[in-house]
Amino acid sequence: MDLAWIFIIALGLSMDAFAIAIYKGLSLKEVTFGSAAIVGLYFGIFQAVMPLIGYYAASSIAGSTSSFEWIAFALLCFLGVRMIIGSFRDGSECKDKSGSLRPAQMLPLAVAVSIDALAVGVSFAFLDVNIFSAVTVIGVTALVMAMIGVRIGRIFGKKIGSRAELVGGMILVLIGLKILLEGQGII
Repeated sequence: MDLAWIFIIALGLSMDAFAIAIYKGLSLKEVTFGSAAIVGLYFGIFQAVMPLIGYYAASSIAGSTSSFEWIAFALLCFLGVRMIIGSFRDGSECKDKSGSLRPAQMLPLAVAVSIDALAVGVSFAFLDVNIFSAVTVIGVTALVMAMIGVRIGRIFGKKIGSRAELVGGMILVLIGLKILLEGQGII
């Protein structure tokens, strides 16, 4: 898998972080570069570490199955559909609206938005992926998207959050489909 596809996956994964960062931007009393960087670092670090964990957890079984593209397809589609469904919720279930950047508020959010990245790391174990390049791209993309999300949240409000999650979900489903079709020799 080349770097362009990794970047597209990273964009899809970062949409959850982007959407939550928009809500963070709405809840912060003052949005500074520092506050946006803190949110970005939480999400970027967790988005980078989780696929690494998933990759190494699944790499022991990667060689023992011949249908790796079906596994990657199923995981990416599951995550994408979950994001698409989540994009139609009203956002009222967002747990943290306090505007705090303390670890007690940020860690659960960072873990929650990174669960998808863990599953993507599992799918990477079945594909030809340089995991260190992939997690670097994913982490940096999530960091930047979260920082942008905080700023946008302060400027534009809630409307863009659910649309970002919808687009991210569609991207993950399309990439899963691409992996499956390539593995089957269709494209």
